[in-house]
Amino acid sequence: MTQNAAAIATLDEPRLVTDTGVAARVAHLAEPVLAQLGYRIVRVRLLQQNGQTLQLMAERPDGTMTVDDCEAVSQALSPELDVADLIANEYRLEISSPGVDRPLVRLSDFLRALGHEAKIELTHPLEGGRKRFRGIIRGVEGEGHGAVLTLERTDARSDEEKSVSLPLADLDEARLVLTEALIRESLRAGKLQQAEEKQDAAEAEERPRRGPGRFRGPAPKPKPLAPAGVQTQFKKAGGKQKPPGRSRGE
Repeated sequence: MTQNAAAIATLDEPRLVTDTGVAARVAHLAEPVLAQLGYRIVRVRLLQQNGQTLQLMAERPDGTMTVDDCEAVSQALSPELDVADLIANEYRLEISSPGVDRPLVRLSDFLRALGHEAKIELTHPLEGGRKRFRGIIRGVEGEGHGAVLTLERTDARSDEEKSVSLPLADLDEARLVLTEALIRESLRAGKLQQAEEKQDAAEAEERPRRGPGRFRGPAPKPKPLAPAGVQTQFKKAGGKQKPPGRSRGE
């Protein structure tokens, strides 16, 4: 039976895709740190481009992530990474939100993506030898790693089946395709959340205040959502940190 995304989207909802090597050790360290702040990991990558870059993608269980959220994660995680010293050489730390064309790594991600187009790659090919697919997500049945995804293929040839069932236990990578429909839905969701935050702030102002703080000014404006907000800084092995924007040797 298809489940509701909001019902299963929790801080401890497991990922269907796991990290390996140094990225896995970073994820193991970061998960409890992020959970204490109300966030969860989407993906961790250690890239070897222009030096080393540690990319950590995070979100709240509802899929949102603001620029301030990225900064909060960076400030909480940086000292833990310095102490653990998991990366041998100098590296750049990047904290980002999943973005509109986000990776799909949990069951709730696929449930939220119903009706949208995605690119999906499996670790093992299906009968016929294909393991890469592109199509519209039409349904998700089952739970956790035992779930099966129904995909209406947009890349199928005339002699191929349009509808395929993909076992999420064999999921290697999945990402939404950036379409006009996806962009419109993302904009609507952002506007709706900002409207709800403004209403909550207005209702809080209308309630009589008692005790400390009753003479404070109006509540601060809600922070905008960040489709792909990034908090970046340079770090060095041994816990020493370089100012943002400076490179080695300066």
